[in-house]
Amino acid sequence: MPIIRPIAATTAALLLGLAPALVEASCGAAFCSVNTSSDFLRQGLAGSTRVDLRFEFIDQKQPRHGTDAVAVGEISAHHDEVRTLNRNWIASVEHDLAADWRLAVAMPLVDRSHEHIHNHHHDGEVLHIHDSWNFTEVGDLRVLARHELVAGHHRSVGVSFGLKLPTGATDVDNDDGDAAERSLQPGTGTTDLLLGTQFRQALAGGDQLFASLSGEWATGAHDGYRPGHRLHLDLGWQLGLGERLSLPLQLNVAVKGRDRGDEAEPEDSGGTTVALAPGVSYLVSPGWMIYGAWQKPIYQDVNGVQLTANWSAVLGTTLAF
Repeated sequence: MPIIRPIAATTAALLLGLAPALVEASCGAAFCSVNTSSDFLRQGLAGSTRVDLRFEFIDQKQPRHGTDAVAVGEISAHHDEVRTLNRNWIASVEHDLAADWRLAVAMPLVDRSHEHIHNHHHDGEVLHIHDSWNFTEVGDLRVLARHELVAGHHRSVGVSFGLKLPTGATDVDNDDGDAAERSLQPGTGTTDLLLGTQFRQALAGGDQLFASLSGEWATGAHDGYRPGHRLHLDLGWQLGLGERLSLPLQLNVAVKGRDRGDEAEPEDSGGTTVALAPGVSYLVSPGWMIYGAWQKPIYQDVNGVQLTANWSAVLGTTLAF
């Protein structure tokens, strides 16, 4: 595959990991939906192996009902969700197996704190019990193969397929011995199928357009829980400023179906998020890239009452050899 010139490579960092999870769930467990996959731009880094470390910050403290922001407890429920703070680290390794084949693996470390108010009915009274969880745990491993159907200097079209494996715990509890809700756990306990397609078009002056469509489907349930399907549509444009600096802009659309099973909360899970994500990336050297992005939702529609974030952020770096 021809090597894309360094100005295009600098924007790769903004598209550098595996397909992210949705940024909304009933209790606010989340990964940032900024697309940082390498399908479009990472080819310009020197070397056939790339190691990436990405940090995500998602503070979900805004309860939402449908498209409306609501106050904590404004809509009566068994649990009044208060806040979930997600600080995720995602390490990934990608290797070129051949000119048109790549294999990537990614493992998240989930640093998550969560608060909610349990409205317990007892002897005709309602007791408001404050519960919290705070844990740092390994999440679910992702393995993804990528194949280029069209590989060129100006245009590329590819497909990807893989699995999310149930390596993350599903039974994390707090100091009182109460297990966290299943959607809050670092792992789903399920093996999920990952499928996607990607497109990149180089423009004059080092700019380029990109698009991707990906999906995730659980192949079964685990202990009464099956996560809802997830679809992601990402559209982007990057502006090259010299041979090292780039300014990408993304539109991220994420759709999640309702969770299912006895341990799920189908009435308070699933929804649609549309967000804009301006970013910056810088090629420090032919084998070292740094990047960042700030994501702002412009449309959110959730089922039931769920915690959402007003913004999120991504910082990362990639080494190639």
